[in-house]
Amino acid sequence: MQKGLQSIDYLVFFFYFIVVAGYGYWIYQQKKSKQASSTDFFLAEGSLTWWAIGASMIASNISAEQFIGMAGNGFKMGLAISAYEWMAAATLVIVAVFFMPIYLKNKIFTMPQFLKQRYNSTVSTIMAVFWLILYVVVNLTSILYLGALAITTISGIDFTLCMWGLAFFAVIITLGGMKVIGFTDVIQVFFLILGGLCTTYLALTLVSEQFGEVGAIEGMKQMFTRADDHFHMILKKDNPNYTSLPGLAVLIGGMWIVNLNYWGCNQYITQRALGASLPVAREGLLFAGFLKLLMPIIVVIPGIAAYVLYQNGMFQQEMLGGDGTVNPDHAYPVLLNLLPVGLKGLSFAALTAAIVASLAGKANSISTIFTLDIYQKFFKKDATEQELVTTGRIVIVVAMVLAIFISPFLGIDKKGGFDFIQEMTGYVSPGIFAVFLLGFFWKRANSAGAMVATIGSVVISLVLKEFPDWTGLYETPIYTSFLDSEGKHIIPFLDRMAITFVICVIVMGIFGLLDPSTKENPKALVIDASMFKTTKSFTIGAIAILIILIVLYTTFW
Repeated sequence: MQKGLQSIDYLVFFFYFIVVAGYGYWIYQQKKSKQASSTDFFLAEGSLTWWAIGASMIASNISAEQFIGMAGNGFKMGLAISAYEWMAAATLVIVAVFFMPIYLKNKIFTMPQFLKQRYNSTVSTIMAVFWLILYVVVNLTSILYLGALAITTISGIDFTLCMWGLAFFAVIITLGGMKVIGFTDVIQVFFLILGGLCTTYLALTLVSEQFGEVGAIEGMKQMFTRADDHFHMILKKDNPNYTSLPGLAVLIGGMWIVNLNYWGCNQYITQRALGASLPVAREGLLFAGFLKLLMPIIVVIPGIAAYVLYQNGMFQQEMLGGDGTVNPDHAYPVLLNLLPVGLKGLSFAALTAAIVASLAGKANSISTIFTLDIYQKFFKKDATEQELVTTGRIVIVVAMVLAIFISPFLGIDKKGGFDFIQEMTGYVSPGIFAVFLLGFFWKRANSAGAMVATIGSVVISLVLKEFPDWTGLYETPIYTSFLDSEGKHIIPFLDRMAITFVICVIVMGIFGLLDPSTKENPKALVIDASMFKTTKSFTIGAIAILIILIVLYTTFW
C-alpha cells in the first residue's frame, strides 16, 4: 500500500481547485457590477435552478462525517446505517410538499424569522443565538476538524495547514454569496459523485480479486456471501449495534424526527430553496431526494468492502487506532490509499469537494442568521443593503477562524464525527421540530408552549441519556433494557428523540389549550389544501422514490 499522493494526484486535485475557484470567481464578477442585495447574497433570490438547488443541498449535506463516519459505520454495522440516507429521500418529498409552500407563502428568509412571525421575538432571538452556537461550535468545527484529519491521513500534509487551507478555500466560495455557493456546488457534487463511485468500483474490484474473481459485480456477490450480516436494514435486538439503530425505529420512530428537523427546519439546508419559486424549489428537493438514494453506494458500500477485505487479512495494522483496537473510521482513508495514482487524486478531490461545500454552506447560514436576525434587529435596524452584505462577509471569516481555534478542544475524533453531531443536535432537535410542526399546522400553538418545549427538549434529553434509571422506562413492556460497559441502562438514541418529541408536543398542546387567546390566534398560519397541490412531474418523481425505497427495504429487510 502506497500512502500519500503522487505528482499526478496533485495535478488532478489542482485541476479540481482551479475549476471550482475559477467558476466561483466568474459568477462573483458577473454580480459585482450590480447593486448589492442582501436577499441575493444570502438566498440567491430567483437565480438558482432546480438542479443547482438539489445539488447544493447534497453538497452541503455530504462531508467528512459522511465519507469517513458513515463508511466507518458501514465497516462496523453494515447497510443499516443507510437508513439515514434513504429515509432522507422520503423526507425531502414531505418537506417539498408540506413545508416549502408555508415558507415561501410567508416570505421566510431565515428560521428565526418564521419563529418571530408565528410566536414572538423572544422565541426567535433565543433560537437564533442557539443556532449560531450550534452551527459554529458543533457543525462548522466538526466538519473542519474531521475534514483536515481525513486529508492529513491520506496526503500526509500537516494537519494545521489542512485546516487553514480548507477554511481559505471555503471562504473564497462563501464570500460570493449563495449564488456562487449554489452553482459551484453543482461542480462539487460532480466531483463528489464521480470520485466516490470510482472509490466504490475499485473497492469492489479489490474484493473480487481477493477471492479469485474479476470485476465489481463479482466483488458485490462476494460481499453478499461473506458479509451477509452486513446487509440487513432492520437490526434485531441481539445485534450489538441495536442501540444505534433500534429496529423499526428507523421506519416509524425517531429517524423521522432526525430527518424532518434536519431537512425541513434547518437554515443550513432550506436556505437553498427559500429564494426560489415553489415549483423550482420542489423540483430541487426532489432532485436532492434522488441523489440521496445514491449516497450509500458512495459512502457505505466502501465501508462494507473494507470490512470484507479486513476479515480476509488485509490492512490489519492500518485499521488500528491509537489504543490498539480496530477503528472503523480508518476504513475510507485506507481504501483511498489502495487506489492507483490519478484515481487517488480524483477521490481526494471528491472528499475535499464534500468538505469545502459543507463548510461554505454552513458559513453562509451562520452569516445569514447573524446578519438578518441579530445585527439588523439589535445593532442597526436601518442598515443599508451594502452594509448587510459586508457584515455577512465579515461574519463568514470570523466564524471560520473561530472554528479553527476551538475544534481541537472538542474531542470530536474520540467520539467520531457522525456520532458527535447526532448526539449534540439530538438534545434540541425534538423540541425544535415540535415547535415548527405545531406552528405550521395547529393554530393554538403559542409562544409559552414553544419556549417550554425548546428548553424542555434539552432537559428531557439529558435525563433520558444520563439518568435513564430515573425514568423507569426500562421496566415497561415497550422498552428492552440495554446496559453499557459500566452496567448503566441505555435508552437508544432514536428512541430518546421519539420520547422527547412526544413529551414536547403534549406540553405545547397543554399550554395552547389553557390559553383562551389561541382560539382566535392572529399569528396562526392560514393553510388551505391548494397550497399542497403538486405538478404531475413532481408527483411521478415522488412515487418513483417511494417505490425504490419499498424495493430496497423489502430486499434488505
